[in-house]
Parts: sequence; structure tokens; C-alpha cells
Amino acid sequence: MLRLLVLTATATAAALAGAVPAAGATPLPFPLPLLSAPDRLTVIVSDTGNTRTDGRYELTCDPAGGTHPAAVKACARLDELAQEGRNPFAPVPEDQMCTMQSGGPATARVTGTWQGQRVDATFNRANGCEISRWRTMEPVLPNTRS
Repeated sequence: MLRLLVLTATATAAALAGAVPAAGATPLPFPLPLLSAPDRLTVIVSDTGNTRTDGRYELTCDPAGGTHPAAVKACARLDELAQEGRNPFAPVPEDQMCTMQSGGPATARVTGTWQGQRVDATFNRANGCEISRWRTMEPVLPNTRS
């Protein structure tokens, strides 16, 4: 698939380079790249009660890499959520009914780009909805259960 996209981009560029604009016409700008940049996220986790999971991690996908301790699994999870058409970075809706339980003081902030969109999301475990949202993002976010 990637090879097809590269070949298509090359053919388009060659066609545009060979095209001669009419006299007085302004040439069109070079088209935007057909390939999107890889997902790049910064994950900052704190107050999990586990010094091995608290910290700042860089995660890149396609290919998986960075300093994230489970980069391959984290990227696979993000791909799975994308295929389901879900936005795991969307906040819990204001009118959502949530159980009043606490999952602990853990917090996380995720910034960067995912699926070509800017991301700036915060996560916590303050109630049942937020706990579920956190678990949906595992292993991008660490498992805080003992």
C-alpha cells in the first residue's frame, strides 16, 4: 500500500513538472503530500503509586518506537481504536451518568498528533466513566490496578 502511494505521488509530481502553464497563468502550488506523518504522542503519567509507570514517555507509531515501555502494544491499541472509529482522546460527555467511585489519584496528559489530528487530552480515575476511559487507553496509559 505504501509503495502504491509513493508511486502515485511520484507520477503526480512528474505530470505536474511536465505540465506547461498557459501564458500569463499562475502555476498551481505543488500538491500536499499524500503520506501523513506518523502518530507522535507525548504521554505524561503521575501519581499512579508506581514509580515504574510514572514519568514522561514519547510514543511514535508506524513504525512503533520512542521511549514508551510498550510502544508496539500501545500503537496496536491505537490502531484498533481507529479501526473501530473511536476517538480515545475525547473527554467524557458533560451529561454522562457516571458511578461515584474512585480509581485513585493517577493522572495523565497526552499531547501530539494522532490520525493527523492534534491531541491534548487529560485522563484521571475520578469516577467510573474516567476509569473506563483510562482502561480503554491501556497500554498507552499504564495499568494502575494491583
